[in-house]
This record gives sequence, C-alpha cells and structure tokens, in this order.
Amino acid sequence: MSWSHAVEEIDGDYDGRLVFTCEHASAALPEPWRWPEEDRWLVDTHWASDIGAAAFTRRVARLMNAPAILSRFSRLLIDPNRPLDADTLFRTNADGKKVHLNEALLDAERQRRIDRFYHPYHSAVRAMVARSRGDTVFSIHTFTDNYEGDARVLELGVLFDDDEEPAYQLIRHLEGAGFHVLANEPWSGKDGLAYSPVRHAREFGRCALEIEARQDLIVDDAFAARLAAALAAFFS
Repeated sequence: MSWSHAVEEIDGDYDGRLVFTCEHASAALPEPWRWPEEDRWLVDTHWASDIGAAAFTRRVARLMNAPAILSRFSRLLIDPNRPLDADTLFRTNADGKKVHLNEALLDAERQRRIDRFYHPYHSAVRAMVARSRGDTVFSIHTFTDNYEGDARVLELGVLFDDDEEPAYQLIRHLEGAGFHVLANEPWSGKDGLAYSPVRHAREFGRCALEIEARQDLIVDDAFAARLAAALAAFFS
C-alpha cells in the first residue's frame, strides 16, 4: 500500500536496531489546503515544522542504513505526535495569535484531515515497525531556542515514557560525547508528548525513544555530524 501523499519512506536494513520516525518533518500544506494570509508568518517557524529535523533524520538514517518515516504535511494541519483526543491535534494559537487555518473547524474537516494524513502516517509507521526486527522506535524532533519568550540553553533532550533504562543509557552516552542533554526536556514523554514512537513501540514490544535537538544547533553541519556519529556509535 502507498502512503506517499502523507509520508516519505526511507528504506534501510530491517535487521538493524532502529526504525526512525520524524513526525514534524514538513511545513507543507498539500493541495487543496492553502495558508490563510493571516497565517503566512507561521510557515518558516517552529510552529509549522521541526526546523532541521527532516534533514537530520535523512542524515542519520543514511549513516546507519536504517529505515525511516517522515511526514509530508505541516503539524499545523494535523499533529501526528498527538492522540486523536488531544487539544493540540489541531493547534488554534501560536505565540498568542490565532491559527486561522484551524479556526472553527467543522467535524467533517477534522475527519478529512484525520483520514487523509493522520491515519496514513500511522499506518506507514506501523507497517515499517512490523517489518523491522529492531528493538527501538526512535523519533527525531527539534525545539526552538526561544519558546514564547523563554530562552533555552539545553542542547538535547531525550524523551521517554516507560523505557527509562535505555533512555538514561543514551543520555550518559551523549553526555560522554560532549553534549548538554537532559531527560524529558524541554517536554516530557511521560506527559504523552512522545505519543507516536510510544504508540508503535508498545504494539510490537519495542523500546520507544525520542530525541529533541535545539534548532539553531542541528542546522549546523558540524553539530549534526557529531550527533549522528554519537547515535550511530550508541546503537552499533
């Protein structure tokens, strides 16, 4: 089955340890959706996509010859890293301003987006995890260095829910590689904010981890190369 309208699929070694996912890879609004004029300021911001996440996912997947799934739609259209009952499945405000794309959505429009993007995204991830013989579903996200006026100095966060031991093993490894990294920051997987990897890992008895990299750092080639190498060494 093809989910190409909703996801980019990267082939890899299904006998390796990982499947990578990138839920916020794109700022695109596929046809027939268009950005309202009042929302155009959002397009190149962290609200529309996780800046640098797609490029880094492709980079580390290529380095490790690992399969990966990346979204092809903006998180503002619908957020695949949220459960269907989440308040932010269709975000209605950003930086204190209305998101007009999602203003007063009718149930029919909500369902249209769920059927067109959300379900295909998760079907693609499920199929890839089912095919893989690896032990970990690893999600790649990025965060802004300034969130609604709050400056962030953290370089990396490792998000997890139940998988504390492998998460802290990874944290110690990244610290040893010279990164400033914290557990469940700047968001917590225990609050449901690693929804997608946890959902698919649990179904197949795998480990679920999510990394958050600061956006101003991950777009730097040297930083991205160092982080990719550190992750490859950990999962080798």
